[in-house]
Amino acid sequence: MTTEFTSLNLRPELMQAITELGYTEPTPIQEGMIPLMLTGVDVIGQAQTGTGKTAAFAFPILNNFTHERHVQSLILAPTRELALQVADSIIEYGKHLNVRVLAVYGGQPYGPQISSLNRGVDIVVGTPGRLLDLIERKALNIKHVRVVVLDEADEMLNMGFIEDVEKILSETPAERQTALFSATLPARIRSLASRFMRDPQAVTIKRDTLTLTTTEQRYYLVHENDKTNALTRLFEIEPIHSALIFARTRAETSQLANELVVRGIPAEAIHGDLDQQARERVLGRFRANQLKVLVATDVAARGLDIEDISHVFNYHLPDDAEVYIHRIGRTGRAGKTGIAITLLSPREKRRLREVEALTKQNITKMELPTIEDITRHREAQVVENMKIWLGRGRYKRELEMAQQLVEAGYEPLNIAAAALKLARGDEKQRPIAEIADVKVEAKHEAPRKSGKDFGRGQHGSGKREFVRSSNRRGGSHEEGMIRLKINKGKANGIRPNDIVGTIAFHANIPGHVIGKIRIEDKLTYVDIPEDLVDQVLKHNGNYNVGKEKFSLQKA
Repeated sequence: MTTEFTSLNLRPELMQAITELGYTEPTPIQEGMIPLMLTGVDVIGQAQTGTGKTAAFAFPILNNFTHERHVQSLILAPTRELALQVADSIIEYGKHLNVRVLAVYGGQPYGPQISSLNRGVDIVVGTPGRLLDLIERKALNIKHVRVVVLDEADEMLNMGFIEDVEKILSETPAERQTALFSATLPARIRSLASRFMRDPQAVTIKRDTLTLTTTEQRYYLVHENDKTNALTRLFEIEPIHSALIFARTRAETSQLANELVVRGIPAEAIHGDLDQQARERVLGRFRANQLKVLVATDVAARGLDIEDISHVFNYHLPDDAEVYIHRIGRTGRAGKTGIAITLLSPREKRRLREVEALTKQNITKMELPTIEDITRHREAQVVENMKIWLGRGRYKRELEMAQQLVEAGYEPLNIAAAALKLARGDEKQRPIAEIADVKVEAKHEAPRKSGKDFGRGQHGSGKREFVRSSNRRGGSHEEGMIRLKINKGKANGIRPNDIVGTIAFHANIPGHVIGKIRIEDKLTYVDIPEDLVDQVLKHNGNYNVGKEKFSLQKA
């Protein structure tokens, strides 16, 4: 039997907003979570991205909302982008309730956030680091909150925020209601739930296995530096109606989208720097087929309501195999087939095996189209287009021009050949990119650790591994990593999660790609992926732990 929102007995002001948004039936996670949360019990929701988790906790919070003088609800999110997205959604849902919502996150001045808190806020959404700072400054009082939500808890663990989360929870009332949402439930998250939650009720939404069976999965082995060239070759051959390309960072989405436009492929980036209006404009152009390609980070793609995506591309394979499932679930929907393509560098092969183990499916290795393949494809397209126009017969003026050339003494076949030459003129503006062969599939290369165990102890404790310093100056114990040195250490109270959190936030890189960390009395060493070093160093001057500023340089 189909459930409708009208059957959930939500307050009229909330139902008015739900109706105006065009929502009629709750998603499975909403159907499972909303009735439970309305009763006040603690809940754990496990579901993949894009299932409507925000509304699953926002609707019960807003349904029970009353105007009071203190913060009533606290929502923790791993990133600035997600905090802003959640806050915007709650404002939209609660627009007829005059609810006061504030998003707080690092990288912004404290003054405006503190001023807003002083004026009075009902619901605070924030990243763990900034929330803890505001609590320690006595600017945020969470002693009276009734509901605490941990959104994307596994991502907060990956980014090194779990200790901050625990400190924040310890500041809240024991009788609060706690809701935890996570795509996966590693041991450290289960431990947190057992310590801070009271007999939590679980709602698990299983992965849609139909997504995998209706999606063709393949990969192309290619050097890291050739990935953009490989992508443009595939766009020449693939029957792409609309594509979603996943990149790692905001900067990478913009660079890749710009490069595709230069190569004649209409593309735009979706990332956290876009405000909601700009985001909707981009999505509007995509839905109207004015855009062929969206380039997005995993966080920015959350909540995208787009049907009929023919292709999903992994520009890099994600570190967490679960994220791969979430990504390719964007295609092959509503009974249609879809194609998921991964551009795999040699050092990513271990992660590919983890994905295959999780999905219980082999991902097919394919060869990139050659220059000859693309040339033949271009020629076949020109011939096919000519056949279409010949069938339509809508070329009266062109026929008159051809007749003039015949009367001037030119052979009809030569006229047709010259016309085809003109029609192919734009191909010179689209040279076929060179790509180096991958002759050795990195059998002797030291494997990178996966996102599941990267930098963690054997038992998944979330603590980073400490190692003896490398004998090579500027070297690292892992292939593809560069060791950086920080001018602070134990004497300054530096902790591993402090390092991970501030670098991940300010450099806009995933926390789980940061490698081994070694903290000495006055210095700290941290391993960073070679291709992200410049991005990390570029943000020197922004990094801090509490009031302690620090800088990084190559060791």
